[in-house]
Amino acid sequence: MTALQWLIFFLTLQIIHGLGTWKLYEKAGRKSWEAFIPVYNSIILMKIINRPTWWTALLFVPVVNLIMFIVIWVETIRSFGKNSTTDTLLAVFTLGFYTYYINYAVDVTYIKDRSLVAKTQVGDTISSILYAVVVATLVHTYIMQPFNIPTSSLEKSLLVGDFLFVSKFHYGARTPKTAIALPMVHDSLMVVKGKSYSSWPQLPSFRFPGFQNIQRNDIVVFNWPVDTVYFFRDPSGRHIDKPLDKRSNYVKRCVGLPGDNLSIKDGDVYINNKELVLPERAKPQYSYLVTTDGSPLDNYAEYLINDLKITDGIFPTGKPNEYIFAAVTDENLGKIKAIPVIKSIIKRIAPAPSKIDKGIFPHNQKWSQDNMGPIYIPEANKTVAINKETLPLYRRIITVYENNKLEEKGGKIYINDREAVNYTFKQDYYWMMGDNRHNSEDSRYWGFVPFDHVVGKPVFIWWSVDPNIPWSKAFDKIRWDRLFCTVGGDGQPTSYFNYFLILLVGWFGYDWYKRRKAKRA
Repeated sequence: MTALQWLIFFLTLQIIHGLGTWKLYEKAGRKSWEAFIPVYNSIILMKIINRPTWWTALLFVPVVNLIMFIVIWVETIRSFGKNSTTDTLLAVFTLGFYTYYINYAVDVTYIKDRSLVAKTQVGDTISSILYAVVVATLVHTYIMQPFNIPTSSLEKSLLVGDFLFVSKFHYGARTPKTAIALPMVHDSLMVVKGKSYSSWPQLPSFRFPGFQNIQRNDIVVFNWPVDTVYFFRDPSGRHIDKPLDKRSNYVKRCVGLPGDNLSIKDGDVYINNKELVLPERAKPQYSYLVTTDGSPLDNYAEYLINDLKITDGIFPTGKPNEYIFAAVTDENLGKIKAIPVIKSIIKRIAPAPSKIDKGIFPHNQKWSQDNMGPIYIPEANKTVAINKETLPLYRRIITVYENNKLEEKGGKIYINDREAVNYTFKQDYYWMMGDNRHNSEDSRYWGFVPFDHVVGKPVFIWWSVDPNIPWSKAFDKIRWDRLFCTVGGDGQPTSYFNYFLILLVGWFGYDWYKRRKAKRA
């Protein structure tokens, strides 16, 4: 929506509110015109319904305001004696237009010092639910969001079945772009699989200041820029047009920062011509071609899968005594070599192909997932030359992420109808990759991640279960050593679950002591 469209939409809402409440304002001892003045009318309404003035601010917080509208509708009718269950339900299910009936057709009396406690059980339940949802939505949107690891792209650092808390405030929380959506639901409903939001209207969004910048090797949650459902690495560029904040959530490691020159050589990442040094917790994995001496691997299957955790699998190639081992760490490589029946083990590195691989970004180079670059990662306010060689790298940035019109005519490039030989970027971009290098859909296939797509920083694993173990073996299914582990930091991950249990027992013990002491008094 344009600024003018937003102004018209906002003023229309004010008129609708004023027409439905001006008589109620008069009965509360206010002037009728006060019901029509934007923002001011909300402040006055809070005084009328005996609620704090700061509630007005919540009416302008996307998604939260949808819940607050319901709260205000109910609180308004209660301020004029309409406390029955029927009144409450009518206020909710008519989307507030029940106030029109009260405003024009019913002789009501304003209750100045009314009790803020609901008169009915239904009313009390609805109020409690709404207030809880408002608080939870604020926390979910601006402070901390739960997140589940669905794939093995960061295997060993984050496991499939890990449940995380993702901090929104480390890099700065974003305000939602989608104005109408179910609270605390991302893009689809769990049962019916339908959309949980309306694509219209879209709000202008901004990001609050963060406490830190994205650092190299940070694990980052972001909205996937492509969001295709056809198949990954689709060179046609087909994708679902979702609002930015409703695109699929991905979690990867940031290996390239704005301003970096990145290359990948034989599977190793180089930044500014120096090999990337990963933190101790990172466990990069590759797939290997393994041959045996003819003896079956069956006797070692349990050791390979359960002990070495080669979770992506072991696959025969179709040739005698030859297998592909997926997701092998350097640590496990030596252990595999020590197995008596193993004859040879060779890392499967994809060389630069002889022809263009349209599945590899930027879809016009003879690059592979293990050999590509150099690539300049765009930095805000920095300028690059734009020509037929560089344009494929930055086309999507110019057109999709930064909303410019781009044309190629007569061998020349035009941006917003002006001939362009260079381009200045409006925001920072990042290069994200998974540690499971041969099983990760990442920047090697779809390119840069804009900063406005960044959701937050995973900080805490609060729950973890092994999806390969049935719930009938619940004790074994729960990964106890991962409960209450931090995601970042130096050294190996440490569980703080025991400390949590001690604090929990201490709290309940203290609460029991207080209650017992109060009874004696």
